Amino acid sequence: MTDIVTLENEHWQVGLVPATGGSVAFGRVRIAGEWVDVLRPTPEDKLGEWGHTASFPLVPWSNRIAHGRFAWAGREYQLRVNFTDGTAIHGTGLEFPWQVVESTPTSVVLEFVSRDVFGVNFPWPFTARFGYELDGERFEWHMDITNDAHETFPAGIGHHPYFMRALTGADGGTLSPEARLQLNCAQSYPVVECLPTGAPEPVSGRLDFRDMKPLGPEFMDGCFTARTSSTLATIDYPGALTVDIEAGALLEHTVVYLPVDVPYFAVEPVTNANDGFNLQAAGSQGTGVFLVQPGETRSSSFTLVAQPIA
Repeated sequence: MTDIVTLENEHWQVGLVPATGGSVAFGRVRIAGEWVDVLRPTPEDKLGEWGHTASFPLVPWSNRIAHGRFAWAGREYQLRVNFTDGTAIHGTGLEFPWQVVESTPTSVVLEFVSRDVFGVNFPWPFTARFGYELDGERFEWHMDITNDAHETFPAGIGHHPYFMRALTGADGGTLSPEARLQLNCAQSYPVVECLPTGAPEPVSGRLDFRDMKPLGPEFMDGCFTARTSSTLATIDYPGALTVDIEAGALLEHTVVYLPVDVPYFAVEPVTNANDGFNLQAAGSQGTGVFLVQPGETRSSSFTLVAQPIA
């Protein structure tokens, strides 16, 4: 049985599964006196599979690396391809257990030290520390990466939270219609099979969520940038709840994933663009890939602010 670390205060109830890539198992908000799943809950029989969790850490890069290959400082690196589209996806931290290094009833810090395990899908050793803390209506996510190598390396960090499309009560009754989304990003990348084909362009049509609007029934997997606010996004469950996503400046990009015929969607605060390592190697600006010097720690955070509607 996979152990769950539970955090709880008067507003949030959160479960984490350190053994499953340091993932989040569930995130619930108290609405009208009952706990309601806002993040996609992990089925009990899937707690050992990060791809079925409510959210998982993206470190030391987010999203895809085309063909698992990239160049850095005059050398070519081949990573293990781990997705059906022929890419290396979502970093490597989620492939290994994390350790609980700090814990209180409302906070926990999980750590992954890449040197402690075999088969890490990244050329340089690193330590990741991701912390989770409840503070009233605020669910805070803190993300650190430290360079344990003797040379500088490129990196990215983020998280992959899945939100419920609509809210359901404990009795199975519907608490809200389908969610609406506002995304404070002015540009998105043209993509083919989730890989950028050019520089970011002004958002328009289906990709324009600058004003609050329904998610819509059509599939979408977009990579956005050019943030216009410290509030990255707002998710509105009409008549029940709003959730603001406040994000640090290092989280320059956002992936919005709207699958079809499932009861969830994703809004992912991330530092780097899809295939950011290769975009940067090709001379693109604003990829969000950052450099970590030997011994240096780079950090960012985001917060889910839950505001139930009375």
